[in-house]
Amino acid sequence: MESLVSIFAIFPGLEPLALRFALASAGCVAAGLGVWAVTSLCRRWLPAIAAQRSVWLLGQCTVLAAFLLILLPQSERLRMLPPIDIENYATPLPATRADAGITAPATAVKDAPATITPQTLLAYATQGWLLLYALGLGYTLIQLLRTRRTLDALASAGIRTNAAPVHTIEIDAPISPMLFGLLRPRLLLPLHLRGFDEDQRQMIVEHELTHWRRHDLQWASAGIVLQTLLWFNPFMRLLRNQLSWAQELGCDRDVLQGRPQAQRKAYAAALITQLKLQQTPIATALAFGHVTPDTLADRIALIRTPAKALRGPWTRIATLAALAAVLATSLALQPSLASQSANLLSCTALVDAATGQSLRRDGQCGERATPASTFNIVVALMGYDSGILTDEHTPVIKYQPRYQTWDHADWRIDTDPSSWIKYSNLWYAQQVTTRLGEDKLQRYVRSFGYGNQDLSGDAGKHNGLTQSWVESSLAISPDEQVAFLRKIVNRQLPISAKAYDMTTRILHPQTLANGWTIYGKTGTGSPPLINSDDDRQYGWYVGWATKGNRTIVFANMTLDHRQDVFAGPRIRDAFLRNVATQLDTL
Repeated sequence: MESLVSIFAIFPGLEPLALRFALASAGCVAAGLGVWAVTSLCRRWLPAIAAQRSVWLLGQCTVLAAFLLILLPQSERLRMLPPIDIENYATPLPATRADAGITAPATAVKDAPATITPQTLLAYATQGWLLLYALGLGYTLIQLLRTRRTLDALASAGIRTNAAPVHTIEIDAPISPMLFGLLRPRLLLPLHLRGFDEDQRQMIVEHELTHWRRHDLQWASAGIVLQTLLWFNPFMRLLRNQLSWAQELGCDRDVLQGRPQAQRKAYAAALITQLKLQQTPIATALAFGHVTPDTLADRIALIRTPAKALRGPWTRIATLAALAAVLATSLALQPSLASQSANLLSCTALVDAATGQSLRRDGQCGERATPASTFNIVVALMGYDSGILTDEHTPVIKYQPRYQTWDHADWRIDTDPSSWIKYSNLWYAQQVTTRLGEDKLQRYVRSFGYGNQDLSGDAGKHNGLTQSWVESSLAISPDEQVAFLRKIVNRQLPISAKAYDMTTRILHPQTLANGWTIYGKTGTGSPPLINSDDDRQYGWYVGWATKGNRTIVFANMTLDHRQDVFAGPRIRDAFLRNVATQLDTL
């Protein structure tokens, strides 16, 4: 179990994937049950449906579609069951508050005692299932490879003939006549077939050639691929067996069409004789003797008295509608992942500050968004470099009732640089940029290479000096945030050493139990409103983490639906809980 935990510690993004994969696996098994029930009813009330190979392959496709759709986060809003909170799924580790305003000593945060919780058990179970699926898939592929080698060995041991348009090989082995090979079809005929009547031999060979003309090899290969992908689903095997059964019935029907009853009886007798002579059929080949004692009676009955084919469109439409209903039901009755279902856009990017090596890049990290309060890092650098800001507590700017506070009580007080960063006070940043002026602000932003460098503000309002970074013209992507933060850590910006030192100090660094010191800034904002009902909200948490001689810069961003807690603090807490505690593994 420790090795399994270490794998998921190295790749933390696999944890939510494991849970989603487990849900999709369970969902496709449920869908398989529904599909099997529908197709069984079709066989019972519409026997001719058994000869329609499309029904069985479509059934397999329906099960696979249920699996894939459940994996998609966008489909979760269609589900009706209560969501699973993925943030509770990952076992939380203690972390200090990012906005505490003081540096926490390394001993301030202690490791929580190891306890077994339902979330821990769920994590182990889902992670174990993901690993088991990979092992099972590998085993299934190996078995397919062995089967192919067996068929190739049989073909190489035989003698080629020119009796058919397909590469035909006679072999002295107790096998059924069979066709195999998707790209290079070959027909294997056992020597004992020479002991059959001429009519029987001719109809058996015609049966295999009919498979070739009907492109049954392609249909069978599709069924094998689908069954292999969902090897754990027993209904995929049942559906694939029925596909093979339908292919055999289809060839029987085509070969015997218009033939007298005597030839039909001879054909059925040949099938019984072949079953006695052969060993177990090879499942990946199309074999005349693909029959078991349990199904022999049914096949002979259909050979002697074939059912009437259902040609009417309503039968097919009804079958398609039933399969679609199974798919929709299986999707709707799957629980969603709460935090993932809210995410419309997300990114987590971590980069080694010294080398620039990408350590983790999950999501849409090239998408730009408003920087919101993360721009305060830029304002602090500019303010200290220009002399507008002096130290942690100077200048203190008096609060004025005309300042916009949006009901933030912490903003309705006199504010210094330290409390400005702690409470993300917008009007304090606006006072700094106003004292800088438009030209100087633009020069700084351009020299920093910050985002799209657009400080024009809202169209027609000429408010870029005070609003451009607040849901307005200025935009930056997580990738660009990381590049900018590397310049800070490596001191590659055209600013003074004091600007670096003081900005770093007022970010209120905190040291975690694992020894990493975090310097970060949150940000919360909204996209430009399209309508009054738009409830989307951007969340940012950016900064860097240091331990010893190593520094990692990070940028986290989400766009999700508004909740009781602002998006910035939420994404910060998730980072400190699930990512920062695993920095040693990167």
